[in-house]
Amino acid sequence: MRKIGIRAAKILAALFFWIALWQILAMQTDLELILPAPLAVFRRLWELLGTGSFYATLGASFLRIGSGYLLGTAAGALLALAAWKLPPVKILLDPLMTVVRATPVASFIIVVILWLPREGVPAFIAALLVLPLVWQNTLLGLTGMDPALGEMATVFGIRGRKRFFRVEIPQVMPAFTAAAQTGLGLAWKAGVAAEVLALPKVSIGKMIYEAKQYLETPDLYAWTLAIILLSLGMEALFKKLFGKGGSRL
Repeated sequence: MRKIGIRAAKILAALFFWIALWQILAMQTDLELILPAPLAVFRRLWELLGTGSFYATLGASFLRIGSGYLLGTAAGALLALAAWKLPPVKILLDPLMTVVRATPVASFIIVVILWLPREGVPAFIAALLVLPLVWQNTLLGLTGMDPALGEMATVFGIRGRKRFFRVEIPQVMPAFTAAAQTGLGLAWKAGVAAEVLALPKVSIGKMIYEAKQYLETPDLYAWTLAIILLSLGMEALFKKLFGKGGSRL
């Protein structure tokens, strides 16, 4: 308990430092249009929390980006498994994954806007950003498995599904969960960026775009803060559910 208390105190001290620095910069700027004070942003966020439209917007973006994240994670894991089992699949996928990782997100968003309805763009982009990350990490986990454990499983007659779930999955899970956790943050960043450009009817990205268009800077910062808090909350939930290295799976 004492360690938890010390850690919490350190986090609060760091937060206080950055909020104080934010306040000082806002006072120096003395122009809310450019940099509103922390209190103005927190007040605006509190006001938004009291409206039904805030939760509807948050929920719509959550479903849109969350579905893309789950799709990209599942596809990355399945393709990694296919590449591990079938070397020709890895040869085919390697250049594609390299191109996806190297291409700027903005380029993908602009191209995808031409292909898909605007409501589907954020989900597609979120999936696209997560997929190569999960694919690479999962494949590294699969190829890095301990051969001795496989030999031991063979000696004890552990085969088929039992071997896959009892011997192979536990070895791969740390690499997979590390990628899935990192991908969660990437999915939100890319998904909201896609919403800003695609402008789905109900979305956080649209609210950010309108706040910028109408020079409502406290709203812009308040929505950005809401995204940060939601992303951090989801990462904390991920850690709570799966533990370190997926030990709870």
